[in-house]
Amino acid sequence: MPKRSRRYQQMQDKRGADQEQMTVAQAISQLREMAQVGVSRSYKNARARKKFDQTVELVMHLGIDPKQADQMIRGSVSLPHGIGKTKKVIAFCEEEMAEAAKAAGAVEAGGEELIDRIQKGWLDFDVAVAHPKLMGKVGKLGRILGPSGKMPSPKSGTVTPKIEEAIKEYAAGKIEYRNDAGGNIHAIVGKISFDTDRLQENIEFFIGHIRKAKPATAKGQYVKRVCISGSMTPSVALAVD
Repeated sequence: MPKRSRRYQQMQDKRGADQEQMTVAQAISQLREMAQVGVSRSYKNARARKKFDQTVELVMHLGIDPKQADQMIRGSVSLPHGIGKTKKVIAFCEEEMAEAAKAAGAVEAGGEELIDRIQKGWLDFDVAVAHPKLMGKVGKLGRILGPSGKMPSPKSGTVTPKIEEAIKEYAAGKIEYRNDAGGNIHAIVGKISFDTDRLQENIEFFIGHIRKAKPATAKGQYVKRVCISGSMTPSVALAVD
């Protein structure tokens, strides 16, 4: 087990050892309290930490069998209040659509030239969207974009004829999600600085979205555990039915 910093241990003490499940509003309040630990000098000779706006992350442990293809959970969603940051989006499209794609917010857009640039090592972007007509050519980038989760996919909504719409959504913070091998889904749901109502609405919206995505073949309890955490805080468990 890795050794925890003194600051992290102080946050755990503030949270409590029992990890009582909380309402969303209570959990948000707890995260904010923990995020304040170490922002100013809290013990002798300690160096004050710079206050920064931590990202709030959510993890859902689901009652699915990740080995079964029909129980995989994957998709994308725009949260009601965004996630507090923009993303760099590129678009694989025909040349006559490139200018419109850039006007919609893409940092780069095009076909063969953009594909060649990526093959040469350029990966300074967060999301890639593609027009279906280009996927035959984009497919050869699978080994490059796949491991980093940047490969366009119809299931995640990044392969679409509505290129401009997709660019605007992802640039504004639309998130992609997929379950891991343990049946968990991880997602960014906002920033610590969001007011409680906005952050709570984002969290509840995402949980509701995943509930609606329950596979028909999943048996037993579907949502087993839900936790939220800040970028540098311990997690807090939410009370879910």
